[in-house]
Amino acid sequence: MKIADNKAVAIHYRVTTEGGELRDASQPNEPLWYLHGHDNIVPGLESALAGQRAGDGLTATLSPDEAYGQHDPELDLKIARTHFPDDMQDQLAPGLLFGGEHPDEPDIEIVYTVVALEGEHVLVTGNHPLAGETLVFEVSIAGVRDATPEEIEHGHTHGPDGHAEH
Repeated sequence: MKIADNKAVAIHYRVTTEGGELRDASQPNEPLWYLHGHDNIVPGLESALAGQRAGDGLTATLSPDEAYGQHDPELDLKIARTHFPDDMQDQLAPGLLFGGEHPDEPDIEIVYTVVALEGEHVLVTGNHPLAGETLVFEVSIAGVRDATPEEIEHGHTHGPDGHAEH
């Protein structure tokens, strides 16, 4: 069965920078399941996987625009600590993730990451950690099956057999 829209696909992957620095990888015996055609993975990789079959493998070098986008300096913010709720104050540390409004588009919520604490200010970014990087994806396709109607409705897979709860 070929990978196409509305197929549930299991992949093993390894992601490195152009220089070979490992950035992410699937765990042995734990492939990543995604629903093809539903923006579950970066667009360049989804395009590269279209038409492939279980057992195939590929290497795809993706520009930032095909992967996690360009680094947007407008999403790097310096926020006064007083803007954070009292119950978050003790949690503020590099790596903390939280949701908030896009600085220019209040109807859009994005995930921010605390980058650093500077006195009474918190430096955060709404950029993905891999934004701005050209990435090399080494992928082996572990499985392809028809997605269930429920998976298609939800826009993501429910595991190997399509029936996992969430």
